[in-house]
Amino acid sequence: MFISGRVPLLVGLGTVPVVLLSVAGLNAWAAAAVWLALCAALALADAAAAADPRRIRVHRRVPGRALLGEPVETELWLENTGARRLHGQIRDAWQPTAGASPDRPAVDVPAGERRRIVVPLLPRRRGELSSAFVVVRADGPWRLAGRQARIPSRGALRVLPPFTARRHLPSRLARLRELDGNTSVQVRGQGTEFDSLREYVRGDDVRSIDWRATARAGATMLRTWRPERDRHVVILLDTGRTAAARVGDGVRLDAAMEAALLLAALASRAGDHTHLLMFDRVARARVTRVDGPALLPALVEAMAPVEPQLIETDWDAAFAQVRRLSSRPSLVVILTAQDAPESARGFLGSLPALSRRAHVLVGTVTVADDAAADDDRGNAAGVYRAAAHEQTVRDAARVAAAIGRAGAEAVAASAEALPPRIADRYLALKAAGRL
Repeated sequence: MFISGRVPLLVGLGTVPVVLLSVAGLNAWAAAAVWLALCAALALADAAAAADPRRIRVHRRVPGRALLGEPVETELWLENTGARRLHGQIRDAWQPTAGASPDRPAVDVPAGERRRIVVPLLPRRRGELSSAFVVVRADGPWRLAGRQARIPSRGALRVLPPFTARRHLPSRLARLRELDGNTSVQVRGQGTEFDSLREYVRGDDVRSIDWRATARAGATMLRTWRPERDRHVVILLDTGRTAAARVGDGVRLDAAMEAALLLAALASRAGDHTHLLMFDRVARARVTRVDGPALLPALVEAMAPVEPQLIETDWDAAFAQVRRLSSRPSLVVILTAQDAPESARGFLGSLPALSRRAHVLVGTVTVADDAAADDDRGNAAGVYRAAAHEQTVRDAARVAAAIGRAGAEAVAASAEALPPRIADRYLALKAAGRL
């Protein structure tokens, strides 16, 4: 049972006759008690006349998946199996990050009928969102009180990474088409393969002239090359404690996912095989042996439920898992946060064993605020912020240098800039014939 705001108003109206009775010399306390008892009786009678909310059956229709930040509609079907018409409100118990409206929709369900209620959501967090029950309130005829029941009804929605870095894909695909020989630009290098013959044009590399073909054709013929296909690219996402650091509106892991999705989309178009591993001390997600149009859906489905774990990553175990995915990977991209020399010792100690087998990129999302360097240093807070910024930049540079000495390549950028930086480095390796 519950009471509405009308009950206090009704009780307040009784103060007028109580005051008049006290002025007339009668027993005001007795009058107040009678009035309160009358109000309570009216509220109880109103609640008793309300429909029984436990006779409501709830059926849900929830889309299985939605993108982070995109509006999605869910449906509730309320079926009244009782004998009385139900007037009242409902509340769907989604967690706050689902973005449900705080308003309680009004419902009016005649006996033996059912009604559809639309509950719009605007997810603000990636992962699994759920609602375990629906609260139904039935108002009495006078709207003084009513009856309330919690009805179990589970609904689940998987919120996928938004892949906002997709906007960088068309320009990178255009550069990839140039490398593939679809335009006049051709490349040559150790990691390239023969594509076709064409006539020599002034400015071409004379080292690419095919003298046998020239003798047969009677004109100077040139060999053209294109980057090799069927290379294996392994993307390792660190899901340890450093991935939980806040970056803008999300965490480092979300930014790493954007970089992984952009690189995977580009590598798939280039004809390479992409493997994904999300790891801290155990594998949280793994995608392998998936190519073509099915790759990106498989990646976002695997990434969606993974959250950072507040534990240290076991890098020896992580690199062992990388070797199981591909015995001879051409490129390994490690998306982690190694920006403090003291905490990066385990990572740096394990890295040389991997860098001897493949080209390794270590991508890091920076969290240092560049604006901190320009803060007003006329107060203590500004001085401390500037000092912290300088220390962070210095530590990151020391770790990047150590990564280089271990045989890998460090790429550090903001959450928005890291995905295109990783994609550009992949294209540069393709163009240089190193992949």
